[in-house]
Amino acid sequence: MTTDHTTSPHPALGIDYGDARIGIAATDDFGIMAHPVETVPVDGGQFNNRISAIAAMRKIKTLVVGLPLRLDGSEGTSAAKVRKFAKGLSNALPALPMIFVDESYTTMTASEKLREAGKKAHKQKGIIDQAAAVEILNLWMEEIS
Repeated sequence: MTTDHTTSPHPALGIDYGDARIGIAATDDFGIMAHPVETVPVDGGQFNNRISAIAAMRKIKTLVVGLPLRLDGSEGTSAAKVRKFAKGLSNALPALPMIFVDESYTTMTASEKLREAGKKAHKQKGIIDQAAAVEILNLWMEEIS
């Protein structure tokens, strides 16, 4: 049995958008694992350029953006901010499909996993956004498998 890799959504870029930082993670070429890549600062406004560069360097085929939904599944002001960011990113990377994944609890899950790995809360700041982006990708990979 041969696999047609031209239709694979991998590698994919996971994005955890925040007001101050954007966590970036990526899958491997086969979608087996997601790993942290980088935390991109929002201030300075160059984040779309940096994400575009990461996407080009990693030959990304799909963008997976975490969307913060309320407990009832509706969208609030945080989701509106993410959608605005995503629209700008989509304009910067029009050839890449963009998928939204409910990111509820991803930061909390990421923080728990970092604590289990021995990272104390005050040492998580630099990597928590990347770890949340990994969780976003893991959720998406579960959905498509």
